[in-house]
Amino acid sequence: MAEPLQVHGLPRLLSYNAFVITASLFMGLLVLEGLLSQEVRPPMWGIAVLLVLAIGLLVSSAEFFIAGAQSLAKRAGVAEVVIGLTVVSIGTSLPEILVTASAAYDISPDHPEVADLAVGSIFGSVLVQITLILGIVAMTRPVRVGPSWLKRDGVLMLAASLGLALLVWTGHTLTRFEGAILVGAYIWYVVWLVRHREEIQADAREQGLEPEAGESNSLWTTGAAIVMVVLGLSFALFAAHHLVDLAVQVAERLSVSEAVIGTTISGIGTSLPELTIALLSAKKSEGVAIGTLVGSNITDPTLSVGIAALVHPLAMTSDGWTITAGLIIPATIVGSLTALLFMRTNYQFRRREGLVLISLYVVFLGLLLAQRQGLILAS
Repeated sequence: MAEPLQVHGLPRLLSYNAFVITASLFMGLLVLEGLLSQEVRPPMWGIAVLLVLAIGLLVSSAEFFIAGAQSLAKRAGVAEVVIGLTVVSIGTSLPEILVTASAAYDISPDHPEVADLAVGSIFGSVLVQITLILGIVAMTRPVRVGPSWLKRDGVLMLAASLGLALLVWTGHTLTRFEGAILVGAYIWYVVWLVRHREEIQADAREQGLEPEAGESNSLWTTGAAIVMVVLGLSFALFAAHHLVDLAVQVAERLSVSEAVIGTTISGIGTSLPELTIALLSAKKSEGVAIGTLVGSNITDPTLSVGIAALVHPLAMTSDGWTITAGLIIPATIVGSLTALLFMRTNYQFRRREGLVLISLYVVFLGLLLAQRQGLILAS
């Protein structure tokens, strides 16, 4: 006989282990940071403890977030992959949205190169997630992919990057009208997913990628699930931001060059929420794992950069366009095509394929550093 369904409300959150751990790490991080801020030059042991607390907070908040997202999917009657493609991907893309929008706001005749940051960071983010992040997830645990996910979301992911590249290619500028097209395309995609949620869920269950209705005997109320998603994501973004700042401090103490810091710590830092959520959800929900990574790579080249273009047209400088068109965009397209090819092989990302994806990112880093040192020319 099946156990009766247990529905937990907001009061239960106060004694929920994941919430207690997350709140404790958050408070510990704030207290220690406040104590160390009184020091002119914080000791390395203090920074190391802050790093440990920030990593712990990132992991625990992601676990908290995933539980809320899964409950929200069941409550809304949509497939977990749809939650990953929409709610999770928008949330984890907030760093990219904020970076590109604020960069667009700061564009002026005296600082036209800011547009290079806005456009370059989007392609760089897609490249990091589809090679390094997805590779790490696959190396940790092979992840299955639904055939319909490849035909629909995987192809759209590639089309989003190609479409953005084409729009920027025409005049090296992304106008407000083009930004509106990108934002509109993303809104249309989300509306389509919601309208076809029942067919998507039925297909995922048929493929064994979605739990059957009634499989779980524990569920959070809608209000509690929303609070878990909002708080979990907020804590994850807070932890990721602090991890980047702390890692930069350590790198500067060790006399690491700004070029290396910019191409590694800063670039990977904005993808930490996607990495943590995808890693943890790979065991519990392959739909959330793949939906998070693929969804973010649809959100960034459409919604994130589209909003930035609406704030201010993005006109790239000649130097910025040279490196973006000559190296970053081609690397992003190659990475996306490779990931799609691996998605097609048995509809599963295996460990050796994860290693190949990670290797592609390492090669890109090598080429980028060589270009910055003038050893190669991007054209």
